[in-house]
Amino acid sequence: MIVESGHNTGMERAPRVALRLAYLGSSFAGWQRQPRSATVQAALENALERLYGGHVPLVGAGRTDAGVHAAGQVAHFDPPLAIPPRGIQRALNSALPAGVRVLRAWPAPASFHARRSAKGKQYRYRISWGPVLSPWEALRRAWFPHPLNAAAMAHTLLQVLGEHDFAAFALSGHAGHGRRGTVRTVTAARLRGRGRRLDIVLEGDGFLRGMVRRIVGALIEVGRGTQPPTWFAALVREPITRPPAPTAPAHGLTLERVFY
Repeated sequence: MIVESGHNTGMERAPRVALRLAYLGSSFAGWQRQPRSATVQAALENALERLYGGHVPLVGAGRTDAGVHAAGQVAHFDPPLAIPPRGIQRALNSALPAGVRVLRAWPAPASFHARRSAKGKQYRYRISWGPVLSPWEALRRAWFPHPLNAAAMAHTLLQVLGEHDFAAFALSGHAGHGRRGTVRTVTAARLRGRGRRLDIVLEGDGFLRGMVRRIVGALIEVGRGTQPPTWFAALVREPITRPPAPTAPAHGLTLERVFY
C-alpha cells in the first residue's frame, strides 16, 4: 500500500526518486538554497511543493556555484505519495523556470544517495578567443581577446592527473572537509580544440569548491605565456607555499556527468 502522507504509519512508502537535471547557471545564485536569492535547489523544491502539496527536501550530488551550469546534475527526494516518474518529470518541468529542466526521473533504491553514492564527476570548461563570440554561445563559453597556446596548455594539464593536494586551486575559505582535506584524485584530464575554441574536460573522485575554475585559470596563464608550465607544476606540488591560482569565469563551466 502506498502512503499518501509524510507521517510514519508503518506502511510502505513511495520509493525514492532520482532526477537528472540540466540548468543554466546564469539564471541562479548557485545550487544551494539561500535566503532572498534564486537558486536551483529552491526552484526545484518549490516545484515539488506544488506537486505534492507540502515541502519535500531535495538532495543534490554537488553544490555548483553561481553562474556554473549543469548538463547532468543528479538529485534525489523521498516522495510523500506515489506518482509515475514520467508524471513527475512533466509536472516539475511545467512548474520550473525556463533555466532548469528535469531530463529524467526514475525510482531509486532507499540506499541511493545523490551525493554520498557518487563515485566521481565530470566537468567541462569551454573557452574561446578572437574578435567576437555569438551571444548564445557566450552563455556557456568564456571568451578571451588574445590567442592561447593550446599545445602548451594540453601538456601542462596532464600534471593534475593522479592524487594531489589541490589547496592552491580551492576558492578562499575552502579548507576541505573530512579525512581527505584538500586531497583529491583526478582520473582524466583532456583538452580538445577546434579553431578558436577549446574544451577542458576533467574527471575525478571529487572536486573542491572552485577547483576546476582555478585549474583552468592557471592553464590560461600558461596559454597566454604570462606564466611557464613550471609555475603550474609548483601549484600542484607545493600548494601551501604558493599563492592561489587565478579563477576562470563561472559561466564557462558545466557539470557534465555524475558517476555512480
